[in-house]
Amino acid sequence: MGDASVWETSGGIRAAVEATMIEETLRKLEERLGGAEGLDETRKRELLALVNALKEEVRGLSQTHREEAGSIAGFAQLSAYEATRKRPDPALVGLSLEGLKRAVAAFETSHPRLVQTVNHISQILANLGI
Repeated sequence: MGDASVWETSGGIRAAVEATMIEETLRKLEERLGGAEGLDETRKRELLALVNALKEEVRGLSQTHREEAGSIAGFAQLSAYEATRKRPDPALVGLSLEGLKRAVAAFETSHPRLVQTVNHISQILANLGI
């Protein structure tokens, strides 16, 4: 096996590992919101539907922008964590949501549905963290 084959295999393995990590992060996001205490069922269903839309968008984005997709998934999970704590710290909620918004900012034109979904999730989480 030549050097090029090893590199392609290594890159393929790395891509698979990163894709798995993104999926795991999104699964944890879904679990966090699904199990959030103090979140009414209507809001919970709305957020979970948005997370499903986010999953689809991030999966598509990860085909061409894997690192950015990972950042979006990570900031979404962190934002949900901060907003659904028993005593949310508004500053931490704000910082995590700002990171999420910045993570998608470059995709307004190319992935408008992704940005729209993230903005909707951010608005709901921001209101929870008040």
